[in-house]
Amino acid sequence: MGEILALVEERLRSAFGEPDARAAVTFLGAERIEVLRFADGDLLRYATLGMSAQPMADPVAPLADPLRGPRAELVLTVRAGRADTSGVLRPLAVVAASPQVEGVVLAAGNAMDLGEPLWAGAPFTAVLVAEPGGLVDDLALPEPRDPVRFHPLLPMTPNEAAFKRARGSAALRSLWLDHATDLRDPLRGAVPLS
Repeated sequence: MGEILALVEERLRSAFGEPDARAAVTFLGAERIEVLRFADGDLLRYATLGMSAQPMADPVAPLADPLRGPRAELVLTVRAGRADTSGVLRPLAVVAASPQVEGVVLAAGNAMDLGEPLWAGAPFTAVLVAEPGGLVDDLALPEPRDPVRFHPLLPMTPNEAAFKRARGSAALRSLWLDHATDLRDPLRGAVPLS
């Protein structure tokens, strides 16, 4: 487990440089989750470290396979200097711990509603899990382990989260594209849903 996390951290450092901050959160019944912050020009990138230590297991499977199954870490990117986003550390750790705590398998198109702002004053209470591979390349692990995939997280307002539940993630992403939505803006408003 420790060797996997060391490789994951090395992959994150090769993509974003040295982290300028890190915090750890532990939940009852779950392994420790760290969140690393990387200053990348005018962007801040928050990346989880710890979610990939164990494969995500199908919640209806009678036994969890200790080697096989999807592995992931999460990356949230916001524009620096527009809002104090440091409070996002715990919500990110909550999302990253959900496979261990709640037995969910996070994959592209999934959403998680946290029921509270992602950071103080944030207009977002939920996140959409995006396709991996755009920011950080997959990390291959020795067979029979699945690779670690790095999924971007896209913040959603409550109205956007409701729209996603009703119409699906593809429809929401299409709306964002149609309105040239800056998904990295920590102060952006909800996209018009009509």
